[in-house]
Amino acid sequence: MKLAAPLKGVPPVYYGAWLLVACFLLSLIYLSATNSDALSFSFLGSQMSYSVTAPASSTASSNQQFGTREKEGIERSSPCDLKFNYCEVDDRAVLDRSRETVESLNNNNASTSVDQLQRSPTTKAEMSDRSPLCDLSNYRSDTCEIKGDARVAGKDSPSVVAVLPGGSSVQSWKIKPYARKSDPTAMRNVRQIDVRAVVDHIAAVPRCDVTHTAPAVVFSTGGYLGNYFHDFTDVLVPLFQTAGPFAGEVQLVVADFKFWWVGKYLPYFNRISRYPIIDFDRDERVHCFRHVLVGLRSSRDLIIDPASSPARYTMLDFTKFMRETYSLDRDQAGGARGRRNPRLLVISRARTRKFMNVDEIARLARKVGFEVVVAEADFGGVANFSRLVNSCDAMLGVHGAGLTNAVFLPTNAVLIQVVPFGKLEWIAANYFRNPAREMRLRYLEYTIGAEESTLTELYSRDDPVFRDPESIHKLGWFTMGAIYLDKQNVRLDLRRFRPVLSRALKLLRN
Repeated sequence: MKLAAPLKGVPPVYYGAWLLVACFLLSLIYLSATNSDALSFSFLGSQMSYSVTAPASSTASSNQQFGTREKEGIERSSPCDLKFNYCEVDDRAVLDRSRETVESLNNNNASTSVDQLQRSPTTKAEMSDRSPLCDLSNYRSDTCEIKGDARVAGKDSPSVVAVLPGGSSVQSWKIKPYARKSDPTAMRNVRQIDVRAVVDHIAAVPRCDVTHTAPAVVFSTGGYLGNYFHDFTDVLVPLFQTAGPFAGEVQLVVADFKFWWVGKYLPYFNRISRYPIIDFDRDERVHCFRHVLVGLRSSRDLIIDPASSPARYTMLDFTKFMRETYSLDRDQAGGARGRRNPRLLVISRARTRKFMNVDEIARLARKVGFEVVVAEADFGGVANFSRLVNSCDAMLGVHGAGLTNAVFLPTNAVLIQVVPFGKLEWIAANYFRNPAREMRLRYLEYTIGAEESTLTELYSRDDPVFRDPESIHKLGWFTMGAIYLDKQNVRLDLRRFRPVLSRALKLLRN
């Protein structure tokens, strides 16, 4: 049987030579497919380098090699400043490098897209972690957590985009990242952010201007901020609960940015994050992250539920954090301080719910056995006032924002809350009694009678204000607050109040 017709013009004697050349070439092809090392050989007197990429045992292994090379490139590249947690990136240059990498991969990994490599490789097992997980069930705050490729665009397009490595589904959420979502009045002053999950396609997502190495937390400083109580309940405590576990290695992205407000708590922000804050509303760049949290985890006012905190934080952890942040000396009430008597801080108020007989209250406390300091809460000078609070063993005040300073008291100190007239015990319990116990403070409560309220100067005793306070509550928060919180001052019955002071002294001495 003829296998091939003789080639015209080629003597049969050369067939054997051509056969040897073909065998040599087949041997080279075999070595290329099996040898994982780079081969160098001399051919016709010239040195030739031939690189062979090792067959990837899995997508993950080849991707890991790419990720390592990219990391080394970032560390050597001048556009990146790891000290300030950002890299200035030209997407076109990244894309060109990615294409070169794709060409070097073997057919087993040929399905990896160029844009996927641009952002960093992900195995199929990790794909589920890429999609945003938005929890809208919490009554205090909505939160989304994105792991993978997340792009934050603020000024021109207020959005956080999660780029999925595959699939066709697209989802979106509307998030107001402020921890008081059940209060429509507060939320009117909070910017809405679009959180979107989009398909992996380079033309469908914002191009990266800055790539960050640390995760990001996106939140708002709108709402009721400026009120000392809400400063803590709506941002400072939830932000600690959310960003604290990163131990400073976290980038804060702030919507409704209030420069003066951040400056007020600058020691706190310098400790919660090592990096300059990104102004979400004014920054024109697109910031890219591998991990983004939109919204703040929040439990209750001045309370952290360990079950909702990745680090299992409690309010005791928060108070310790604040003492360390402001370099406060005392962790425990009592102890040697060069004083014989426990120290009591009486919080005075200049306007509503103020003590009308504060001097008599101070004299009574000294007779009982306290060293007494009377001061109005300095909501602007947090550092100085925190030191005064921490120097005391007990704090006394009428229900109001000033009692928020309990976060600076040493553990086992005593907090005495004076509750104004008007069936306000439930407010007192939720805002300060329950949090005080979570901070491991001893708590005492004194509810004034009608005769101790200056409302007697404004309303007759037959008025529903005295006769039926619950009917006033049914008129709504603002009506109730205008009467029982804004118009009322307190004149303590000292004989009736003295046992409370005696009880506080006994708790401290025992």
